[in-house]
Amino acid sequence: MAFFARARASTGSVRPVLSPLVTRVPLVKQSLATSSHSLRELSPAPTLLAHRGRGFATARQSWEAGDDVDLDSVAYGYMASQSLFCALELGVFDHIAASPGAAASAEALGKTCNISSPRLQTLLTSLVAIKCLRLNAEGLYTLSPNTAKSMVTSSRHFYGDYLRYQIGRQFYHTMGKLPDVMKTGQAPSYASWFSDPETAKTYTQAQHNGSVATARYLVKKKLQLGDVSSMLDVGGGSGAFSYVFAGATPGLKSTVLELPLVCNIGETIRAQQPEDIRDRVSFVELDATSPDWPVEDASFDIVLMSYISGSVPEPIITKLYANAHKALRSGGRLLIHDFMVDDSLDGPALGALWALQHVTVNADGLGLSPKEVISRMGSAGFEPKSCETMEMIQGMTKLIVAHKA
Repeated sequence: MAFFARARASTGSVRPVLSPLVTRVPLVKQSLATSSHSLRELSPAPTLLAHRGRGFATARQSWEAGDDVDLDSVAYGYMASQSLFCALELGVFDHIAASPGAAASAEALGKTCNISSPRLQTLLTSLVAIKCLRLNAEGLYTLSPNTAKSMVTSSRHFYGDYLRYQIGRQFYHTMGKLPDVMKTGQAPSYASWFSDPETAKTYTQAQHNGSVATARYLVKKKLQLGDVSSMLDVGGGSGAFSYVFAGATPGLKSTVLELPLVCNIGETIRAQQPEDIRDRVSFVELDATSPDWPVEDASFDIVLMSYISGSVPEPIITKLYANAHKALRSGGRLLIHDFMVDDSLDGPALGALWALQHVTVNADGLGLSPKEVISRMGSAGFEPKSCETMEMIQGMTKLIVAHKA
């Protein structure tokens, strides 16, 4: 169950965006790369005026602004999301980047996108309005700095594949079923969702690059791996975390536990890694919610679960942590990385909304906070007082580290 909300993460603060984003699955990891820009800048909120019968209201730039909800910005945020997703599907950003001077007219874009209808102009206007594009005095469209950095395929910071395939094609649609799931408590499990080969392929491949970025940030900024030799990557998706951890730690071997179809896709990605890393990462088929894991007791220095705790039914969480405790050597560490809100249960907004997204594929899951996670770690045999809580992607995810005595 790898799982990543692929937004670029944070040397500065990350503020909620008005465009709804959703992300990752049990046995797939969440991706957040490093950037000096806020999420609000990366996924701009709609700035068009919204007509409300009695007049107009200017959309707010962030959910944190003001003392009351901006209903229009919340209600119409999906339109901005779809503008972005559509531009990615059509290759608008790549076409502009490849044009002379990285600037293109609407007519030129119509030819490269094979669209002659006025609807393309309507899309371009919306992209300018939400600040993905800029329109100069000569009538040429150029990319905003964030769009050029993150939405162009050739950029090393590109994560448009994640937004296009995983968010736009998969999670965006599942979120539309939220009212029914709330009323009935019926939702597909991640395991059943990933039983479809095409779904598993789309999700895992789209997630990979983001997961690598998140893993690099964790190793560089948050976690000293030290002298470790073995790692268990539970729900590791493509194996992204394992590749990064192995690359940062000579001799480290990692075992990725994943759903069968995801393992198949992970093996193709593993084959693309440098030989030394490839030889130290292996995949083992398993639904992580199974009561017994196919690993030896007390045989790992690190057990990692990224985006797993919020992706399984609540009663299973403590069982997962108990299995991790059993798999760890004395002195070993359990790493839990996931979308979480603060213990005060009043935000941050994106952490809360990601948890809500999980409801559509995990109706009996738990909205996570450090207190809830640490409580279950204690029930699984870890010492709660020794647990460490760290911000990972500020405003969205946290890392909690538990130690086995």
